[in-house]
Amino acid sequence: MMPGLPGKFTSIVAALLMTGCVNSQQPYDYTALKKSKPRSIVVIPPANNSVEVNAPYVYLSTITRPLAEKGYYVFPVSVIDHFMKENGLPTTAEMNNVPLDKIGENIGADAVLYITINDWGQKYQFTSSVSVVNVEMKLVDVKTGALLWKAAKSAEQGSGDGGNGLAGALLGALITQIASSAIDHTPNLSRNINQAVIYNEINGLLEGPYSQIKPKKQL
Repeated sequence: MMPGLPGKFTSIVAALLMTGCVNSQQPYDYTALKKSKPRSIVVIPPANNSVEVNAPYVYLSTITRPLAEKGYYVFPVSVIDHFMKENGLPTTAEMNNVPLDKIGENIGADAVLYITINDWGQKYQFTSSVSVVNVEMKLVDVKTGALLWKAAKSAEQGSGDGGNGLAGALLGALITQIASSAIDHTPNLSRNINQAVIYNEINGLLEGPYSQIKPKKQL
């Protein structure tokens, strides 16, 4: 409790502070997206700034469904990956540098979704461990190169402290480390991120032309 302030007043101040945090998000400027009206999206395998070599393809497996549910045709990600590798682009870094005119000419998508993975995987500390996924994404018009929409998000899942001081914390971290060798939390964290940014009512992706749900905001 704040020194010198009655409990009821402190509660009101805390509520106001929480309200300010909730309302801090700014509405996205959808002018470019509404003008472009993309119907199809090609997702380029994510650029990877983490040390986990498998991160791009784990994340890639979680992105198609939310985009399709939003009403866009999404080119099959495995087909695009194979196509690029067969055409001399073996790494995700090279794939992310393909000129837009080549994407339009060879794939025919209206927009391309670029994803950058900034952090990924299990982080072990002295008395705890945490799974982390941190990504940025941007949707770009293939014909004009205009930025249509962007988002960034981080999600994590911690081990806790075991509830019994240092011994419990060490035991909890050890159990989490052993369990994490068999259970990978990053796919669920990736899905949580997609849910949070794509379906956000303030600055999420607008409904596409194939949406089956009556939209609040649509192209």
